[in-house]
Amino acid sequence: MAGATDKLPELTFTRIFDAPRELVFKVWTDPYHVAQWWGPHGLTIPLSRVDARVGGLFEVHMLTPDGTLLPCVGEFREVVPYERIVFSSNLMNAEGETLIDVVNTITLEEIGSRTKMTLHVKVLAADPRAAGSIRTMEQGWTETLERFAVEVMRNAGTGPAGSR
Repeated sequence: MAGATDKLPELTFTRIFDAPRELVFKVWTDPYHVAQWWGPHGLTIPLSRVDARVGGLFEVHMLTPDGTLLPCVGEFREVVPYERIVFSSNLMNAEGETLIDVVNTITLEEIGSRTKMTLHVKVLAADPRAAGSIRTMEQGWTETLERFAVEVMRNAGTGPAGSR
């Protein structure tokens, strides 16, 4: 893994949704919803386990179009319903080795009937084998958040709690 002196990405994204905070929070924390949007365009999610409580598991397996499985495993560090979520999402290889150690912080702010979401992604460490993923991280998160927005809007017309 890369040391503390290496330049590692730290990204911040802000989006505003025409949806209540409760729904945006649910789309981040419900395993069904996470499976609909997690990962860049073209990836599918054959496994989504999300236990949104402090110490709870975050595990999502991403499947690329060429059949490569990319497990992403972490733990919830902070969960304040409808306001703040902090969790790790570490990219693993097939042998279970951590390639990228990441912490994600999501804050949700109510703006009338809309929700302002800020996502802060901080890479804590990275294995040299993950250099390509590090280089494309901003584009990957941009595409992921596009998919997230689609999932929020798909559920926004069904009330604050969304639907499944």
